[in-house]
Order: sequence, then C-alpha cells, then structure tokens
Amino acid sequence: MTSTPATPSTPQFQPLHLGEEAKPPLAILPDPATLFADRAKRFRTLAAEHQLKSYLLFLASISDAQSALVPDLAAVALPPVEDLDRAFEFGMAPIARNVLIDEELALETLEKLLKALKSVEMPERAMASLDGVISADEAERRVMIANVLSDSLPAEEIAEHVFVAAAMQVHFARLAAALPAEKLTPVSDGACPSCGGAPVASSVIGEAGASNTRFVTCGTCATRWHVVRVKCVACSSTKGIHYQHVEGTSDTLKAECCDECKSYLKLMYQVTDPTLDPVADDVASAGLDLMVKEEGFRRAGFNVFLAGF
Repeated sequence: MTSTPATPSTPQFQPLHLGEEAKPPLAILPDPATLFADRAKRFRTLAAEHQLKSYLLFLASISDAQSALVPDLAAVALPPVEDLDRAFEFGMAPIARNVLIDEELALETLEKLLKALKSVEMPERAMASLDGVISADEAERRVMIANVLSDSLPAEEIAEHVFVAAAMQVHFARLAAALPAEKLTPVSDGACPSCGGAPVASSVIGEAGASNTRFVTCGTCATRWHVVRVKCVACSSTKGIHYQHVEGTSDTLKAECCDECKSYLKLMYQVTDPTLDPVADDVASAGLDLMVKEEGFRRAGFNVFLAGF
C-alpha cells in the first residue's frame, strides 16, 4: 500500500444532537450472537479491491466459524460471586486472563473451532499450522492459550496461535457478556475492565446516551470501555496528542499518536460510519501502521490478526 503521510491534524468534534446529553456508561458488553457475524460481513466488505483481499476473506471465514460456534456451546460459568464482588470492589478485572476461567469449556471451544476450520479454504501453510494445533495434546494447547492470553506469541508459531486466539475471542466474549456491566469498575485507560486485556482500537460512537464519546475495544473479549477523547490510552497523557491518517483515504479512521510515550492507537469514527469494526478495519488499515511506525511510534494495543506485522 502506497501512502503519503498527512500533516498531523487537530481532532474534529461533531456537535451533540440538540437536546441530547452524552452520559456514557463505563462499559458496553459484547453480544456474541452478533459480534462475529457482523465482523465477518465487514471483512468481506473491506476485501473488495483491497491489496489484502485474500487475507481479509480468510479472516471473514474465521469469523463465520466463530459465529456458527456460539449457539452450540454450553453456558459459561463465571467465577464465584465472592470473587466477582472482590474484583468489583478493588478495581480488578473479574475475568482476569492470568487464570483461565471455565477452562474445560475453553478447551472445548478451541476443539470445536479447530474442527470447523478444517473445512475453510486457506493457504497450504495456514492449513499446516491448523493441523499442528489439531495434533497438539491438551498440555500443549494449554501453553498456547496461556501465550495468547499474555499477548506473547512465539515468532515461529504465530499462525498456530492465531487459531487459538480466535477460540479465546469466542470464549472471553461469552464470559464478558455474562458479567453485570453496571458493576464493572475502571482498571486503567489501557486495560479492559472485564478481562484486563489490551485494546485493539478505539471508536467515537453514536449510540443513544453516549453520542460522540470515545470507547476503547478489547482485542480479546470485545468489551468496550469509555475513555475521554484527546487522551493517550497507553499513558493517559493529554499532552502532545495528534492525529495521522493516510492521505487519500477516509478520515473516519486515524492514528491517535502520543508524543509523551511515543505510542499510538487507531481511532475510528463509528458516529460517522457505523459499519466500522475495530478488529476488521484495524487489519485493513495496516498501511497506516506502517506510516506511523516509520515516524517512531509503537502500537499501544494488540490485534492477533496483525501479529508479526
């Protein structure tokens, strides 16, 4: 993708509708019943005439498999009530990733997704990686799950871990959806209040009661949490914030760059384009990553589908 760096811009704010006052909640929980189907649709839309067409269509197929899996799984089991209450009281993520919650169901979710993906058309190398996970024993799969949940993927096994991560996205979205949203408490600007995970991107949304407010999306469980605008999600600084986008592309997707910590996170204006998906559009805008990385900025979040990029 060829691009010309745009001049750092001042964020543009859209006015609230008359009579509407934004009172955003801390968190908006995912709906697994629609999350992955909507993402698959977005991947396919983005794939048209895109340089990454084959990869985006491959990810659409993974999203389809994730979506089809959701209705066939047993109900998730959350931690004991006393553990949840302790987490809410002390500002901790109630389904923290250092301990795999409902691990037997997590392993079952992985097994079922692996079987479903066997029928997906994919490059020979990807199929070999899928076969590698399928042939792994339970102990090896547990190690891969632990790697995924720590956002630490071995360079030589990134492809294998992408399949494991796709299963954990399903499992953790279902866990997060079962939480009481009103009891969640802030962990930090850059950590999901449901699972403590890293963000994938942030969005200015147009939903009732939260119009023109910014929500950050978790790359694992898809919980969205409120962070005020023009503020670095990584270090919480409000200084040296500027915005970049690839010249000639829509300004509904930008990189919010922080001069204080030299990190960036993509910002999507769903209030203008509701079809934007934090995961899918992040992958499709990989050229923007190249541009800001060349200027010395590092990603403040994590998208497993861009691992190794």
